[in-house]
Amino acid sequence: MSVQTEPDAVTAAETPAAASARRLRSGAVTGSRWFPYILVLPLALVLWGYIVQPMLATFSESVAENAGDNYAGFFSAGGVARQSLINSILISVASVVLCGVVGVAMAFLLRRFQFPGRGLIEAIILVPAALPPLIGAISFQLLYSETGILPRALQRLFGTEEPVLAVSGIAGVLVVHTFTMYPFFYLAASAALRGLDPSIEEAAYNLGASRLRVWRTVLLPMLTPAMVSGALLVFMTSLASYTAPLLFGVDQTMTMQIYINRTNGDMPLASTYASVLGVVSILFLLAMRWYEGRRSYRSQSKGIASHRREVTNPLGRWLAMLGSLLGVAVLLAPVATIALVAFSRDGSWTTQVIPSEYTTENFRTIFNDPRAFEPIMNSVTISAVATAGIIVVGVLIAYAVRRLRFVGRSLLDIGVMLAWALPGTVVAINLIAAFSTGNAFSFGQVLVATFWIMPLAYFVRFLPMVFRSTSAALAQTDPALEEAARNLGASWPRAFLTVTVRLVLPGVVAGALLAFVHGVGEFVASVLIYTSQTEPISVAINNSMYRFEMGTAAAYGMLQVVLIFVVMLVSGRLENGRSSRSAREATQWAG
Repeated sequence: MSVQTEPDAVTAAETPAAASARRLRSGAVTGSRWFPYILVLPLALVLWGYIVQPMLATFSESVAENAGDNYAGFFSAGGVARQSLINSILISVASVVLCGVVGVAMAFLLRRFQFPGRGLIEAIILVPAALPPLIGAISFQLLYSETGILPRALQRLFGTEEPVLAVSGIAGVLVVHTFTMYPFFYLAASAALRGLDPSIEEAAYNLGASRLRVWRTVLLPMLTPAMVSGALLVFMTSLASYTAPLLFGVDQTMTMQIYINRTNGDMPLASTYASVLGVVSILFLLAMRWYEGRRSYRSQSKGIASHRREVTNPLGRWLAMLGSLLGVAVLLAPVATIALVAFSRDGSWTTQVIPSEYTTENFRTIFNDPRAFEPIMNSVTISAVATAGIIVVGVLIAYAVRRLRFVGRSLLDIGVMLAWALPGTVVAINLIAAFSTGNAFSFGQVLVATFWIMPLAYFVRFLPMVFRSTSAALAQTDPALEEAARNLGASWPRAFLTVTVRLVLPGVVAGALLAFVHGVGEFVASVLIYTSQTEPISVAINNSMYRFEMGTAAAYGMLQVVLIFVVMLVSGRLENGRSSRSAREATQWAG
């Protein structure tokens, strides 16, 4: 019996003699019905040992002392814990609403209308998505807080005693979330609108429907999958947000309380917060998946290409141009602010609107001082090690879920889903609880306060990126190509590596580079588990800010942004260059 794939390898037309010969060529192990389990067992152990078991260890830690009194106190009326949970959920829901309005509106305007400045806006609209979370939050603090550039400039302009239009507290957190997370909605809605047949809207208008009714009964239902996707990403990211509450002084959130209790040495209470936050994340994920699966959202039309309507009204064109210029300024302001402050002298920016002294010393120090350059090397090394493990495990899990038939396949998918649903602070607490003592999955070694807990945390956090990109690539690849190689006498490893991997390589590369980029900018989990020897660049930025070395912090941030843009550029070129070549080579080999 051959490897159980979809569709079945042995067709109805194959004779028993041919099947027997093919089994001999393929090898006794890969041809047995136990092969899927032989392949899946190590993968299941990885998910159990580094995702599920640490979750259980955190829960055990939370109830180890006082037999659950932490949970009773957590949900008691008027407590900090309960208020932190409420604040986190409210901030996340508000972030979903605000990001949905901004992201969907921008997608609709850029996809449906042609106006002066549209191309420029479209070229830079994803700039906020390329900013690491810490740098994005810092840039908005430098711009819009009470000591920020814009409020101080307006204060100087109007001669007021207090800064004008300064944001702080929860309002500041929502501003950061809106302008850094709206791309989640924009990308999903833009892709949905690109494939939406405009004749459906036209038919509704011809039947007398108003614009509001068309939006409510036609566009929004068709955009539901995109809205659910965007809502999931924004809610999860907002719930896990640590940098924005930290910089805008919102202490009563779940992530902040986890950090505060961990720093104070109260691991049982920190574990309680982490357990509750993980449950909330998983429940929201399951609720969104259920809501999306309630009905079908496929269009039954023949698919007419969408087109943009030209804005012909002179006043409308002028307003569109002004709006475009304003949009460009708002989108580029965070990066421009980081670049400006990166060249300022540490300690020179106090009460001025902008820094008064500029220098290149910040960059010279980073590259010439080994201690200053070490965080950059740490981030690159830790991310590279984590990405290597993510590629191996992510590709094999995607293959097993997509191509093999075995009992428990859905559990494997759920294991990866758990890794995606857990906030960074929860991942860090889970690993601390699980590997503060030696066990089988750490080969008897204590991993806390060592190098290896850092790439392990990145591995857990970003494994779903390679899994999802590889899974999507496998869904578009015909399994018959691998079966053809097997029928020609190739073993499963050779057919898998030379045919399947080549075909899905663009998706693997895209997911791997995305995981690497996120690792370079990771801060939320790192701040709980780093040591002085493993300090990553994001933690170095945060520590520089607390030493009031704003120029040094911004210089680190600028290097981080440049590194991420370079990696994303390489990712785009590799994906475009390898997609056609990989398919051609794999097809020729199979033939």
